[in-house]
Amino acid sequence: MRLSRYFLPTLRETPAEAEIVSHRLMLRAGMIRQESAGIYAWMPLGLKVLRKIEQVVREEQNRTGAIELLMPTIQSADLWRESGRYDDYGKEMLRIQDRHERDMLFGPTNEEMITEIFRASVRSYRDLPLNLYHMQWKFRDEVRPRFGVMRSREFLMKDAYSFDLDKEGARASYNKMFVAYLRTFKRLGLTAIPMKAESGPIGGDMSHEFIILADTGESEVFCDNALLGLPTPDKDTDFNADLSAVVDDWLSYYAATDEMHEVDRFESGVPEDRRVSARGIEVGHIFYFGTKYSDPMGAKVAGPDGEEKPVHMGSYGIGPSRLAAAIIEASHDDNGIIWPASVAPFDAGLVNLRAGDEKTDSTCAGLYAELEAAGVEVLYDDTDDRAGAKFANMDLIGLPLQVVVGPKGLAENTIEVKTRSGGERKSIPLEGAGAAIAAMVADGKRALDV
Repeated sequence: MRLSRYFLPTLRETPAEAEIVSHRLMLRAGMIRQESAGIYAWMPLGLKVLRKIEQVVREEQNRTGAIELLMPTIQSADLWRESGRYDDYGKEMLRIQDRHERDMLFGPTNEEMITEIFRASVRSYRDLPLNLYHMQWKFRDEVRPRFGVMRSREFLMKDAYSFDLDKEGARASYNKMFVAYLRTFKRLGLTAIPMKAESGPIGGDMSHEFIILADTGESEVFCDNALLGLPTPDKDTDFNADLSAVVDDWLSYYAATDEMHEVDRFESGVPEDRRVSARGIEVGHIFYFGTKYSDPMGAKVAGPDGEEKPVHMGSYGIGPSRLAAAIIEASHDDNGIIWPASVAPFDAGLVNLRAGDEKTDSTCAGLYAELEAAGVEVLYDDTDDRAGAKFANMDLIGLPLQVVVGPKGLAENTIEVKTRSGGERKSIPLEGAGAAIAAMVADGKRALDV
């Protein structure tokens, strides 16, 4: 994409309302624009990041055998009355009426609706286990939306819902999602720690939040530092196998949010030099809630003995829109964003230092075409801005590689490549530069393909 034809409304000054790094940088990089309190438009650069996060999440869900569908954003209040949550949920739920004065709501979550879909379609234990998921925009009327898309009122969520005959089967489904979440966050360049957590309005008696450590985190967390070095299950993991040993290994180390923190257990069970007390950002939450919804809503299947039983359910959430901000919180410097290769909006930025110069223009055009043909996504800065502004803009938007073409290098038949994450610069021969850059891009992506 040529920058001269792209829509990238960057800002030089930091908006006064932006309190944390991710909010400041997302606004300055032209990723988002606030339309009202806690509600944002996703601009082209931000949307590209969001779609890539979605794809990583989708690939890992599919790997477990989960099946994607899409549920509507507007739900009938009657479903929530069946489960008993309509009056309990609170003012965060946006309650509305249609033209026939029927009570409706803008869904903050989908346990009721997925239960209704299941009970209308599944009758036998032979159709279990089943895991259905979707990615959908949701709305929760936060009393104080803040931190940009980190705590907004409208947000994108991936929700998965598992259905099993009994608790044993439900635990196996829970373990699959546990492992899938570890892999998902690692592929996004994040180290996420599963921590025992409260279930909140979702309900249930087993729940873990996946937390990344960050100074701007909303809550205090406590964990064993050994968790930061545990290996992530690799892509050859068999999700049809028993994964309890993998999960139990992770859960054998202390990790808890402040609501679940046990001071005595933490201090007696974790060596002092391994105790971590920090702020954390929640990037995923998984729940097992048994028959909390299936029982009152009549979601039953016939077991092997022919007796009907309510199914055991679990719920598994990841917020792709929140993840975009969380990745920035974990990966940035004073100059801007540093995107992991897996979710960068473009693989490389091509900087023409002398637009209008025949040799520089023709070299850039040829390199641009060669990289695009090799499957490398390139943002080509072909504008006539001064060099300093071009470099600052590339650092701000955080593409993994910056390819710099100018008369000085061309006089020696070289171009410069800068790695955004470490700032390393090196000159490479112009001949074969396209293949060399494509290989660098592939290596960067491969490093996160755990």
